[in-house]
Amino acid sequence: MDKITVVVLGDPSEPTLKALDSLGTQVNLCIAPTAAGLGDALAEARVLYSWSGSRAEIINVLAGAPKLEWVQVRSAGLDGIMSPELQASPLPLTNGSGTFSQSLGEFVIAGALYWAKDLPRMQRAKAEHRWEVFNVLELSTETLGIVGHGDIGRAIARRAKAFGMRVLALRRDLTPRPGDEDVDKLYPNSELHSMLPECDYVVAAAPLTPDTKHMLSAAEFNLMKPSAVIMNVGRGPVIDEAAMIEALRTNRIRAAALDVFEVEPLPVDSPLWDMDNVLISAHTADHTKDWLNDAVVFFMEQFARWKNNEPLKNVVDKSAGY
Repeated sequence: MDKITVVVLGDPSEPTLKALDSLGTQVNLCIAPTAAGLGDALAEARVLYSWSGSRAEIINVLAGAPKLEWVQVRSAGLDGIMSPELQASPLPLTNGSGTFSQSLGEFVIAGALYWAKDLPRMQRAKAEHRWEVFNVLELSTETLGIVGHGDIGRAIARRAKAFGMRVLALRRDLTPRPGDEDVDKLYPNSELHSMLPECDYVVAAAPLTPDTKHMLSAAEFNLMKPSAVIMNVGRGPVIDEAAMIEALRTNRIRAAALDVFEVEPLPVDSPLWDMDNVLISAHTADHTKDWLNDAVVFFMEQFARWKNNEPLKNVVDKSAGY
């Protein structure tokens, strides 16, 4: 039996990628940061695993790998690598959706608790050695709205429901699917403005596409409760950052808990750094101790499905971008 050539766009010195050696002796594995670096393996490649490949290098692989049958991308978000060439290709594209969702769901609950219990106020009182008694909120009395009810959205809903929250969710396709049992009401994308006034917490968990860029902007912030908290665990540009900063600065909304931003790293002169009503995570909410290993394990599981002619998970609708 001929060996299966698998090429990986990534740093060959990356320790986590050593686990790919367990794909077996029937696999010819080649790892390089560029298509050119893959050398002769490119012409025989049947599988591409883009670990850290750029848009340009994925295009180069597509152009130089006539035997390619499948492309897997490590990340869940595809806005950084999607191209007309990739969209036009007949090759199935799969992503890492689901690998990181659980930790992101926990970050949302952490953000909700951070503001419901007003932990910043407790920290200020502690720093001043001041015994301050004040009222806090119970999450079980609050409503959480999820903008983008995909895998991350489902992980959020499951945890919010465990806290007794009322859960609303928005997605493009309302066809019933697993996870709907954790949602009290589903909204189509066209009814975003109907959902927002109901929410005490609004979570952006949508992928970034031309349709979702700045999906939450000034008009949307004006519809939210003054007590509302905005959170983002999807893609930074889904939220119009300038409009959000203005809403936070003027107390049009109460607070924010943010893991992603329009520009990363967040510029040192961003007003967000100095705002007392903003919790900032440096895009690390999904960086568990095993997050990279989990991504490799998922690829190896996918590879076993592909080799056995079984359906792949996370097949992307390339026209939709996710």
